[in-house]
Amino acid sequence: MDEIQCVIEAINGCKHVLVTTHVRPDGDALGSTCALVLGMRQKGIEAQVLLLSHLPTKYAFIYQENQVKHWDAEGGWPAELGLERFDALLVVDTGTWSQLPGLKERIGQIKGPKVVVDHHLTQEEWADVKLVRTKAAAAGEIAAELLDRWGVKLDQPMATALFLALVSDTGWFQYSNTTPGTMRLAAKLMEAGVDTDRIYQKLYQNERPQRIALQTRAMDSMKLAGGGALAVMRIFRKDFAETSAGVPDTEGLVNIPLQIGNVMVSMLGVEPGDFGPVRVSLRSKGQVDLAKFCEKFGGGGHARAAGLKLEGGLDEVMAKVVLEMEKVLQDVEK
Repeated sequence: MDEIQCVIEAINGCKHVLVTTHVRPDGDALGSTCALVLGMRQKGIEAQVLLLSHLPTKYAFIYQENQVKHWDAEGGWPAELGLERFDALLVVDTGTWSQLPGLKERIGQIKGPKVVVDHHLTQEEWADVKLVRTKAAAAGEIAAELLDRWGVKLDQPMATALFLALVSDTGWFQYSNTTPGTMRLAAKLMEAGVDTDRIYQKLYQNERPQRIALQTRAMDSMKLAGGGALAVMRIFRKDFAETSAGVPDTEGLVNIPLQIGNVMVSMLGVEPGDFGPVRVSLRSKGQVDLAKFCEKFGGGGHARAAGLKLEGGLDEVMAKVVLEMEKVLQDVEK
């Protein structure tokens, strides 16, 4: 059996499947999990979602409109969840424990297969069944193929969830990961009834004032390093407090400095409100393999989009990461 068939066989005989994704879920994670839950419903499988951090307001509509029940573990592990009643675990859009806080210690309570469906380069070998396509533009692309092979009917709600996944990870088809296959899938989803204008407004014309205030703080902090090839931004704990914004409001901010012609890499350091490790997000125009770079610090991701976490103060962490990136950029310029 190929990888897709292995996933189908692992889930097909189940009655209760727990679906989860990485902490701070984005549109790809939420759209993909929603589509897979809807697909399992068609197959008579009860599927519920465990989110390891709060459901972002920006994407909440995709769960709400499809009555996707989810548990929220950010404020503490939900005692009523009862992992032992699930006979499979489906992890979407990540394959690393660092993106699944609290799950590693509890995964043994689920006796059935542990399945990963992902498109990231950075992986750890713990799942029983893995479907990893690193050339896929989004996890939604893999989910769409999986559901199609499974014989699930593509209806308008499922197509909308998959379209959300697709456009979120391709920047509405602007990023280099967009392929002809991506566009063919998008057309198929549109033919199934996706209201593209509505989705665009949900994603790009529906921001909270608090996020715009936080974006202003990030832009005000921006400095160029590495001879102008590296843009560095910082968001401090006090910025969240003073703007009434939250960590989910940082999504996408790291992309903004890539508008500058000479910038090869953009970097955003975030000091979390919960006194945890500093989170550093990085984006590249392609000259630097960010997944490889972040692996030096225990992080990972894609070649052009990756991240890492380090203990310490924000300025201390950023100084360390910036220094290493400047060395990389010197080699690139040679």
